[in-house]
Amino acid sequence: MVAGGVQRSDANLPEGVETLLLLAPDGPRFWSELVASPEYADGRPDPADRWSRRVIDTLAAELGARALYPFGATPPHPFFSWALATGQIFASPVGWLVHPRAGLWLSFRGALGFARRIDVPPPAQSPCTGCAQPCVTACPVGALTDKGYDLPACHAYLDTPEGAQCMAHGCAVRAACPVSQAHGRDPAQSAYHMRQFHR
Repeated sequence: MVAGGVQRSDANLPEGVETLLLLAPDGPRFWSELVASPEYADGRPDPADRWSRRVIDTLAAELGARALYPFGATPPHPFFSWALATGQIFASPVGWLVHPRAGLWLSFRGALGFARRIDVPPPAQSPCTGCAQPCVTACPVGALTDKGYDLPACHAYLDTPEGAQCMAHGCAVRAACPVSQAHGRDPAQSAYHMRQFHR
């Protein structure tokens, strides 16, 4: 799905790009397409990234756009700042990005950069406005604080028997978001991403 769009006038976009569209998994449809793909079946590393390159490169060629990815670039492309510049993606109370449709399950598979100006959706309201913010207290080890993300504490917890719940069903913080709960994400997708994260 197109998670958001941004114009050059609102963000520092790559040279020659006037409009950037950020692409995110489209709920359960993404997972069913990925597991049916040759990239998932061939046993080689990083099937989701390779699938994304094949699909988005094809789309870019069809639309006359430039494909950009949140992986494989040095230095990495600033997807986080691009996302915030869209006015359709927001910083959540735990510091991660949140989307009005995907909640905290938001991730990016890539982006399409166009050399021309394209109308993008107007700014939206953050889904965190008026929310009870269950994400703030959902982490079993308090790995997300106002000081940042304690990645070692997260990984250490995932190595324990208690961490099996997160490994099987996804991050408790992401899952606690009310918007995430309505997104329809397949638990198998969450388990896959947890295995990729916790290697």
